[in-house]
Amino acid sequence: MAEGCPFCAIAAGETPADVVVETDDFVGFLDIRPLFPGHTLLVPRQHVVTLPELPEALRAGFVEQQQRLAAAMVDVLGAQGSFVAMNNTVSQSVPHLHCHVVPRTKGDGLRGFFWPRTRYADGEAAEYAARLRSALG
Repeated sequence: MAEGCPFCAIAAGETPADVVVETDDFVGFLDIRPLFPGHTLLVPRQHVVTLPELPEALRAGFVEQQQRLAAAMVDVLGAQGSFVAMNNTVSQSVPHLHCHVVPRTKGDGLRGFFWPRTRYADGEAAEYAARLRSALG
C-alpha cells in the first residue's frame, strides 16, 4: 500500500467506496464521477502505477476481471456493450493502475475522447453497485 494513494486506501477498506467486485488481488468500485451509471474502476490491490509495471502473476487475473465486468454491464445494466480503457501516466488522475469499464449503448453520446462526467443521485451508486455485484457473484 502506498501512503496517500486513494485507490490503495479503497483496496484496503480504509476509504469507503461502492465496491462491485473483490478478489485477493483486485478490487472494482464505481467511479465517483461516472461517464454513465455503472462506470467501474478495476485496480490491483498491490500498488502498481502503470500497466507496464503490472507483475506477470497479476496479468491474467486483471484481464479476467475486466471481462467479467464487461459482461456484467450487458447482463444487468441493459448496456449493449462496454468501453474498456486505461491511461498510463498521461491523463492518469490517480497514479495507481486502474481500468475503466463503462457500460455503452448506441447513441449514448460518448464521442472520441470527450468524456462528459456526471454524478450519482443519493443512493443511486449503491443500487448500481449491488446490481453489478449480483451478476459477478
